[in-house]
Amino acid sequence: MTRTLLAGLLCFPTVLAAQTRAVGRPVAYEIAFPNAVHHEAEIKATFTGLPARPLELRMSRSSPGRYALHEFAKNVYSVKAVNSRGRELRVLRPNPHQWNVVGHDGTVTVTYTLFGDRADGTYAGIDLTHAHLNMPATFMWARGLEARPVRITFRPAGPWRVATQLFPTADSLTFTAPHLQYFMDSPTELSAHDVRTWTVASGGRSQTIRFALHHSGTGGEFDAYTEQVKKVVAEQEAMWGELPRYDNGAYTFIADYLPYVNGDGMEHRNSTVLTSTRPLSAAGFGNLGTVSHEFFHAWNVERIRPRSLEPFDFEEANMSGELWLAEGFTSYYDDLFIRRAGIYAVEEYAGTLTGPVNTVLNAPGRRFFSAVEMSQQAPFVDAAASIDPQNKANTFISYYTYGAALGLALDLEIRARFPGRSLDDFMRRMWTKYGRTERPYTLADVRVTLGESVGDSGWARSAFERLVTGREAPAFDSLLARAGLLVRKAAAGKAWIGDIEFRAQDTVLTVNSLVLIGTPLYEAGIDSRDRLVSLAGRATTTQADVDAVLSGLTPAATVPAVIISRDGRRATTIRVAESPRVAVVTFESAGIPVTPAITAFRDAWMGSKVKH
Repeated sequence: MTRTLLAGLLCFPTVLAAQTRAVGRPVAYEIAFPNAVHHEAEIKATFTGLPARPLELRMSRSSPGRYALHEFAKNVYSVKAVNSRGRELRVLRPNPHQWNVVGHDGTVTVTYTLFGDRADGTYAGIDLTHAHLNMPATFMWARGLEARPVRITFRPAGPWRVATQLFPTADSLTFTAPHLQYFMDSPTELSAHDVRTWTVASGGRSQTIRFALHHSGTGGEFDAYTEQVKKVVAEQEAMWGELPRYDNGAYTFIADYLPYVNGDGMEHRNSTVLTSTRPLSAAGFGNLGTVSHEFFHAWNVERIRPRSLEPFDFEEANMSGELWLAEGFTSYYDDLFIRRAGIYAVEEYAGTLTGPVNTVLNAPGRRFFSAVEMSQQAPFVDAAASIDPQNKANTFISYYTYGAALGLALDLEIRARFPGRSLDDFMRRMWTKYGRTERPYTLADVRVTLGESVGDSGWARSAFERLVTGREAPAFDSLLARAGLLVRKAAAGKAWIGDIEFRAQDTVLTVNSLVLIGTPLYEAGIDSRDRLVSLAGRATTTQADVDAVLSGLTPAATVPAVIISRDGRRATTIRVAESPRVAVVTFESAGIPVTPAITAFRDAWMGSKVKH
């Protein structure tokens, strides 16, 4: 989102009128769904007051909250354009993403059909139950008119309501946006959804939180779920000290919990999209974790925003070296807030730490890239599609996971080294300096602010060199022990040759996943798609055959194996090892005494921050 534009344009309606005079007439959109049963929308866009040159119309290639290319033009067809008198105009295609309209009279009305059958945070999902619209995937826009206000009218296919962060008008189906950046950042759900609202007084003002839910569950389930959401919202507000100033005084959760959507969560300035196939009756904490993650983004990434993402580019991939903070720290905090809200038990919260701790300690990717460099790979991995085999399992760790592990490590190290301080203090200082002011930050700004938050710039520099720009593994054992959490081997004493997926078909057992660097299979020269003929002299035709052999071995055993690879049949030797995987558990479950000091440390970290 372009903050320089937002700073002066979000005081409706007075500013909208002034903006219209300054930058031209509003762009008018209309969208209808006469063929919703076949996932189509009919879209009309009118551009007026145009200069005497071809109008360049674009479909976006990327979307706010995504960092890869998604080529939304592939779902657009039946494009036509007319002038103010309804005369058809010539439309040229200079590239796959663009339509140039020539010979107009200052007005162009373009119509087209959009196909959309993926309801998530990136695409459009249209059927007889709803229209779930991500704006970059749905609407053409015009180069050179990005600063113009936008007005859109929805024509629902049924008795649908509208859930959106767009600005309402007197017409319940017509909304406005101050400019293209805000419009594109405003996902919209049209459906017969349920809504729960509540008011939060924070920062000297009262604002509304709305939860719009399209689902197949009961009102009672939604009520119970809303109470959990309220607790998470309260914990986040308590940690930050205030809610952001939402541009229209409201924040909207836009959720689809349905069997035919695609699981996702996508942050936006004053709203978020939440999609899941898990119904409320069976969701457990899965849906709530996404709620917590995306709401945290209202501070961290929507307002505390890296300079590398400013302004967001709809025509190219968006690369940032700060996603370990923007996404990863958000991942660290999402489960922590559920624990602070009293919804997770301590043992359950400890279980959520196992994944990031395991990955950062044991995944081979850390030997190739730092957290900053992992972040810069987002255009290759953030729902990006390619058909060639890649070595990402060996070279990449998600910046969500890596950042979550770094957030955990830094929080615990700060609490141990600087009594009374925590990562919460760092985040609040980032909010004061860069979020509340909406001044984008750099990587150097993060390091300086970390030092300010603990009063020790030397430690902050060292922490960055070790963990952020360096590739050192945090000392999770000692860090977590202060909170009465034990990092222990998940399969101690058991023989292991690697975390491998095998595929058994017609008495042939094939390695069906990438073989990770450093594992016994890798060191034995066995690769993906190799056939494992025998292990320790036993024919292997199923996974059970492999497990049976390993059950009779101890770590450090050496066993012969026969494989069929691209170079033919080959004998090799596998040196069995113990799995490096760990589990994070409470001292209580491990039979270790919990001291008063541990209890105090744990409460300061995991306990509620809401003042009752």
